Amino acid sequence: MVEPLLSTQSLVKRFGGLVATDSVSIDVLPGEIHALIGPNGAGKTTLVGQLTGNLAPDSGTIRFAGRDVTRLPTHARVALGLARSFQITSVLREFTALDNVALAVQAHAGHSFRFLADARDDTSLREPARRGLEAVGLDERANTLASALSHGEQRQLEIAMALAGNPKLLLLDEPMAGMGVEESQAMIGLLRALKSTRAMLLIEHDMDAVFALADRITVLVYGRVIASGTPEQIRANVEVRQAYLGEEIA
Repeated sequence: MVEPLLSTQSLVKRFGGLVATDSVSIDVLPGEIHALIGPNGAGKTTLVGQLTGNLAPDSGTIRFAGRDVTRLPTHARVALGLARSFQITSVLREFTALDNVALAVQAHAGHSFRFLADARDDTSLREPARRGLEAVGLDERANTLASALSHGEQRQLEIAMALAGNPKLLLLDEPMAGMGVEESQAMIGLLRALKSTRAMLLIEHDMDAVFALADRITVLVYGRVIASGTPEQIRANVEVRQAYLGEEIA
C-alpha cells in the first residue's frame, strides 16, 4: 500500500451549533488528482481552511508528508510542500507575469518581501520564474502586466506562483471558476500535464473538468463524506446522484 501524501482522520469543526465538517476522513496519494466536490454549504471551504492551517479543527488529525501537521501553522505546512491556489485570483495586477512569479520564488526562498527591484535584478529569482511560466504555458507573456492577462491566463499565472516553491501537493480551489469553455479546456490540459510531477487536491464545481481529471473523487454534503471512489464509482452511486448530481432515481 502506498502511504498517502495527505490524510485526514475524523476532522470535526463546529461553529456554534453548526457542524461544518463532520468526522471527515480523506486522503491524497502521491501523483494523483483527488477531487473534492459538493454543493454550496457542504463544508469544502472549512475543510480547506483546516488543511492549510487557517482553521484549527475541534478534533481529528491531519497528516502531510509523513508528519502530523494538525497544529502546525500555515507557513510550516508550506515549507513541507503544501501550496494553494485561491478561488479568487490573487495575482499582483500592477506587476508583470514574470515579476509575480519572481516574487513568489523570493518568498519561498525564505526572504522577506523586499523591493521589487531585488526580484527584477536577481537572476537566481528570474530564471526559476521563467521556468515556472514555461510550465504553465505563459512564457511568451512574461513581460505582460497581470492586469492585461485574460482571466484564464491569470489563473495559469497563479498556478505558476504556487509552483514556485516546488510543492509536493497543489491544493486547487476552483481553478475553472469564471472560465469559458476554451479556457477550461486549456486549464484541464495544464493540470493533466502537471500531474506527472505532483499530487493535487482539486475543489471544483465544473463536473466535466472533475470527471476528466480526477483519479478519485470525494463527495461532501452537509459536512459529511457520503462517498469516495473512482469517477465510475461516483457516477454510479445512488446517494451521490440524488444528493448532488441532481438526478431522480426511480
